[in-house]
Amino acid sequence: MKFENYTALPEKFRHQRVFDGCGISGFINIDGTQESGDRIVDMLCILSERENGLGAGFAGYGIYPKYKDNYALHFLFDDESSKEEVLRHLEKYGYIVQSEAIPTKVPAHVDFPPITWRVFFEPKELKSVSLDDEVVKIVMEINEKFEGAFVMSSGKNMGVFKATGWSHEVADFYKIRDYKAYMWLAHSRFPTNTPGWWGGAHPFNL
Repeated sequence: MKFENYTALPEKFRHQRVFDGCGISGFINIDGTQESGDRIVDMLCILSERENGLGAGFAGYGIYPKYKDNYALHFLFDDESSKEEVLRHLEKYGYIVQSEAIPTKVPAHVDFPPITWRVFFEPKELKSVSLDDEVVKIVMEINEKFEGAFVMSSGKNMGVFKATGWSHEVADFYKIRDYKAYMWLAHSRFPTNTPGWWGGAHPFNL
């Protein structure tokens, strides 16, 4: 990712070393009832003392019922050329059912945000490997070999939304409150020895 997507540690935290200080929240409705992102946003944002603005993220399960049988790939791209290169690469391994921007609301103070994109993908059937393993292979290849591209998540009927910033900023950026899911996970970062960058925020997912 571009250097601009890295954020320096705020001055007031620069000489502190408070390990294991991250904020974590989550819940599941075991009956499958879907809830908007309101509760998970409120749960994480109330833990503001357990983050320092260097990253936060949300994962929702059950958010794509229309495409529940397809792999939902969430991407961060530095530019249009890296996006087009990855999309062409995906077409070698399967069928792109739907390709679209992830809706965002970019605040005025955020410069150079990456392109947020999602693809609903159906890989080709292979006798030698399961479809899940094939998607993992594709994701790892993109993250390792394609400059300016990062896959945030690739599961079915779920998605990870993460960025550098405070939890409330990330929630607003991705419009988390507009999604509905039967399970929500959220994580805010308090890194002390590493820079914040969009792909390095939590949750991690293949």
